[in-house]
Amino acid sequence: MTNPIVVVLIPAFNEENAVGKVVADIPKRLVDEVVVINNNSTDKTSEAAAKEGATVLFEPIKGYGNACLKGIEYLQNSRKEKTDIVVFLDADYSDYPEEIEQLIEPIMANRAKMVIGSRALGQRESGSMTFPQIFGNWLATTLIRIIYGASFTDLGPFRAIDYQTLLDLNMQDKTYGWTVEMQVKAVKQKVPFEEVPVKYRNRIGFSKISGTVKGTVLAGYKIITTIFKYL
Repeated sequence: MTNPIVVVLIPAFNEENAVGKVVADIPKRLVDEVVVINNNSTDKTSEAAAKEGATVLFEPIKGYGNACLKGIEYLQNSRKEKTDIVVFLDADYSDYPEEIEQLIEPIMANRAKMVIGSRALGQRESGSMTFPQIFGNWLATTLIRIIYGASFTDLGPFRAIDYQTLLDLNMQDKTYGWTVEMQVKAVKQKVPFEEVPVKYRNRIGFSKISGTVKGTVLAGYKIITTIFKYL
């Protein structure tokens, strides 16, 4: 695949202080469109994203998966141009958007259809992941290896996937199970995948999931149940 048309989808909930930096750091020479999905924010997330040139969508029902599904719906029904590769990226500035180039390279080289940015293989800034996050990733990837025979090191949200492959996965999860659903379904459909090391830093602002006990517990429960759901 040469000169692929890449679209970046960024779910965002109350990230007015971070999302503009994320959009600004995306290598525009590689990306055709940046789409920020405002997931019912109560701050100026939309304004900050639009100021940096992003297309802004609004998804009133909270949930990471809901926001991602809204982005896919836009690609299918509203975007007139072709899409080859979709990149998912968080809005909190914990990832390094300039690493999109290394995420899409295995797809361009026809070695993979899905690429996971692995924080476990890359460099993590001290404190950027909580112990429950690290343990949860280990537990989830261990279960996937035991149950499905696939070796992942992370459920990192920074990822790239071939657009048609993404549609074929028929993603359904509306909340915390989105990332693991994609990986489990890809394994079941025998989608070739790779992991690439990515850097990870302390996010801007407060995490709505790992920053609370309730969010951590609910996310962990949803991830584990999703792994078993697709047996």
